[in-house]
Amino acid sequence: MTTRGSDEPDDGDADHRGSAAADAETLELSLSVPDMDCSSCAGKVGGALANVEGVRNVETSPTTGRVTVTHDGVAREALVAAVEGAGYEVTNVDAAGDGTETEDEGDGGVWTSSRAKKTWVSGLFLGLGVLVQFLLPGANGELVALAGRELLLADALYLVGIVAGGAVIVRNGYYSARTLSLDIDFLMSAAILSATGISLAVPGLGYYVEAASLAFLFNVAELLERYSVDRARDSLRELLELSPDVATVVRDGERETVPVEDVAVGETVVVEPGEKIPMDGVVRGGASAVNQAPITGESVPVDKDVGDEVFAGTITETGYLEVETTAAAADNTISRIVELVEDAEANKTDREQFVERFADYYTPVVVGAALAAMFVAPLLVGGWAAWFVRGISLLVIACPCAFVISTPVTVVSGVTSAAKNGVLIKGGNHLETMGEVDAIAFDKTGTLTTGELAVTDVVGLNGTTDVDVLGCASALERRSEHPVADAITAAAADRDAPERAVSNFESITGKGVRADVDGETHYVGKPDLFEGLGFDLDHVHLTTDGGTVADAPESDAAADDAPATSDPTVDAADDATGDVPVEDTRPICEGRADCLDLLADTIPRLQSAGKTVVLVGTADEIEGLIAIADEVRPEARRTVERLRANGVDHLVMLTGDNERTAGAVADAVGVDDYAADLLPDGKVAHVEQLREEYGEVAMVGDGINDAPALATASVGVAMGAAGTDTAIETADVALMADDLSKLPYLHRLARTGNGVIRQNVWGSLLVKAALAVAIPLPGVVVPLWFVVLAGDVGMTTVVTGNAMRLARISPDE
Repeated sequence: MTTRGSDEPDDGDADHRGSAAADAETLELSLSVPDMDCSSCAGKVGGALANVEGVRNVETSPTTGRVTVTHDGVAREALVAAVEGAGYEVTNVDAAGDGTETEDEGDGGVWTSSRAKKTWVSGLFLGLGVLVQFLLPGANGELVALAGRELLLADALYLVGIVAGGAVIVRNGYYSARTLSLDIDFLMSAAILSATGISLAVPGLGYYVEAASLAFLFNVAELLERYSVDRARDSLRELLELSPDVATVVRDGERETVPVEDVAVGETVVVEPGEKIPMDGVVRGGASAVNQAPITGESVPVDKDVGDEVFAGTITETGYLEVETTAAAADNTISRIVELVEDAEANKTDREQFVERFADYYTPVVVGAALAAMFVAPLLVGGWAAWFVRGISLLVIACPCAFVISTPVTVVSGVTSAAKNGVLIKGGNHLETMGEVDAIAFDKTGTLTTGELAVTDVVGLNGTTDVDVLGCASALERRSEHPVADAITAAAADRDAPERAVSNFESITGKGVRADVDGETHYVGKPDLFEGLGFDLDHVHLTTDGGTVADAPESDAAADDAPATSDPTVDAADDATGDVPVEDTRPICEGRADCLDLLADTIPRLQSAGKTVVLVGTADEIEGLIAIADEVRPEARRTVERLRANGVDHLVMLTGDNERTAGAVADAVGVDDYAADLLPDGKVAHVEQLREEYGEVAMVGDGINDAPALATASVGVAMGAAGTDTAIETADVALMADDLSKLPYLHRLARTGNGVIRQNVWGSLLVKAALAVAIPLPGVVVPLWFVVLAGDVGMTTVVTGNAMRLARISPDE
């Protein structure tokens, strides 16, 4: 299968462009090297490229199989030749300019590749040799005698297995020697050649079975490692393939199907029902429900109409859309996500850095011990043949492959799984840190709340119905640009309040508005405005049929989360859409159940719930009361509860809003603490204080207004980043959908990932340590096949399988 890069120019997957970070003569070349799938491979490729004159920097990514070279105008052929000189094929610079298919990327995959076929032949002859030597000894006759040395049938079968499986290992070992790389290929080549050579050279020493076992089992381990890396690469490839390759464009009034790379910004693309949207853009015609799960992880399709933003790779459900493109194919949201996920491996975790530092010392020490076992121990205690085999065994465990891959495989599995679920993690270090977070700080507006004002309560007074109250207020507020006005007009439209004629509109600065509605002067504004008109707000009569709470866009979950009060007239959460019975209203006027004390009771209760109160009336009569609030997100309280259940010790809300509103929202969502009236530097100070007290701290905000606090936190998490370039680029983690419920999933994924990394690192380290201690012990015989099986094949299988568990974690759990 041909692999296409996210920034693919005409010359295939190679990206040869000027670097913005350097001068005009400095270029970048990105190459696909699919066989570079381990740290030792990356070391050889990087070393070979670094030796090319004019190369400034080399970045290798074994997990993605890509190499990025920064150079001073070096010919591409010279760079490709350097990579091939290290023993690796470059697959994306063929003459035709298209990516070429690698041997492991054909129809059969890893297990039917050329190396796999040689491995199965090697295993077959190893099995036949074991059968003849141990189960059919009578058939194990002499085949040839040369220079006084006899070669038995089993030995010949083993030799065929050694050649079949060992050729590719020795070839790679040769390239390792050329680049002075003390890696697993070099060490295994030395072990196989040593075991085979001593068997051929010394009569009576038959280590053919050990050499054949090495050749077969090491190849199996390499295939397993390649398979695990390919699974990670497939995850990235699936992300990239979400975006279609072609688009239907309207040009000169005619529809034309062209590659997405040929669609210019500003052109109009047509998307039929059921098709994938090919480009990021804005809807200019049509309407459709759109499945945005590939980008945001949302399970429910989102309705899109004229003026709404859409993303490449999302899918129309039933409607037809005309989309004006706003980004080139290489710069769309999917491409940016893939690029950032690919780059995530470069941000190494603390554990990964520890592993690499440890490996720098581990391999030379164990190789030294192997040489001592081969050449020094026999001189001291005798038994050189047994010590020679022990030396070979130590060479086998000298390269900590499973140990080294344990972290990057886990990181890639976690990062790609998160991306598929609408969570973009910008690096393995951020995934690791998120798993260690003990405190999370939330911004209020737009994070714990929706960030949009909505009418929560409407109470009709003095014979006026709630619909009439909304209709009158909407008539006045329709000419205002204040967010409160928008909320009132939206609520009136939802309740089908009739439109009313308005004239002589006037804004009363700081208090409200005045206008003639149906020929009568009306006022909408703060309670202070009506006190100034001479009203007694202590004694106001409810409408006899009861006021109603407006149909605010709240779910039952939001209702459950709202602060409770004893007065249903001011508690929208009590019944988001029902009537407010007169008999349930707390009487202020003795003996009068239909009488409210707005000034001392009702208005303060609404305001204590974080709501803004607006009165509606004429110069002679107050007709009603409307309460408006920035609604708490329906999922906010459940999110806080799940995070607490996940083990987060402290959850705090930081806001620039006033103390009363902040307290109401904090009570509604259930955070442990809150701080109000904060400027941006105040939020930064609180985050710093949290870090001093709790260590690792995450800050969740909108990615723009909260940028200083996000940068100060150990991990900055931006909400609703799918349509925000700034949030994607600046946040450590971006929740692509405007969905706070993904935060517990992120924390659980990160914490599980840290556990998997610890298990992989310490498990592989303990196995290596146990073998390193057992192999040289007198009287202890550790078979060479067991060393390879336990120390290489087995640990590679366990490590990669354990890492893949992260892909099974679901946001719904």
